[in-house]
Amino acid sequence: MSFLATAKVNYRARIERAELLAQRFPFAQQILTFYAQIAQFQNGLYEQLPKLAGKLPVTPANGNIRSELNTPPLMAPFREFLSVVELQGPNPLSTHARELKMRGEATWAELLTEFWSAGTLGRTEMEPLTQFLARAFLQPYAEFVASSLLPPVLTMTSCRCPRCNSLPLLGVLRPEGDGGKRFLQCSFCLQEWKFRRILCAHCGEEDEKKLPVYIAEQFPHVRVECCETCNQFLRTVDLTKDGHAVPLVDDLAAIPLTLWTQENGYTRIQSNLLGT
Repeated sequence: MSFLATAKVNYRARIERAELLAQRFPFAQQILTFYAQIAQFQNGLYEQLPKLAGKLPVTPANGNIRSELNTPPLMAPFREFLSVVELQGPNPLSTHARELKMRGEATWAELLTEFWSAGTLGRTEMEPLTQFLARAFLQPYAEFVASSLLPPVLTMTSCRCPRCNSLPLLGVLRPEGDGGKRFLQCSFCLQEWKFRRILCAHCGEEDEKKLPVYIAEQFPHVRVECCETCNQFLRTVDLTKDGHAVPLVDDLAAIPLTLWTQENGYTRIQSNLLGT
């Protein structure tokens, strides 16, 4: 039985939602405006990828998304991406992008390969600003490769992405019948897979008393699902409460929830792209 769900890649929906929430939540305006600019680039890269398919091994022979990355066709787009961040990013990131752009393709290929192999698996020592650049650039490519693969057949609930073994970024509750079915969304290739409702997505704790859920009045459709056993938390976007939400974007806007979890000693299983 397959527990995987392939969500349609729709960058336009992400961009429009970011623009809307930037108007609704002034405290998140800068972050969401910057994300919309990043998503514009990602959309362009995603649309270019079929043209690069003649040079890129789109479907890994072994079915492993994290197999060897063919970097040469990605060098020109990465240079363009660094220029976008240099012009549009906040000062520290803009400076970092400019400095990295000067270091040339050998360095770019090395860092992209490193992140492709280990990023979002929880075992990379890459500097945070460099992680952001690699993650934001490679994400549309990871989505593109993931969409080319047949869904794996799963026999049990997995706390890791069945396609690329990454940590989960989000939970998503999608309407089904009179309630909602829980999915996890991958932090790298952004694919979703079914996951049990009462289960910690980090340590597997299943005692409901140790799995408190918190909801803020400001974000009634965003749940903070905590675990008292491992002190990790997962943020879940409830589409049964707001069908217009775009989980990836609504998560970025929920900055007050990040502050609350930090103050209460919880650590996120995997941070989002902008660390909010």
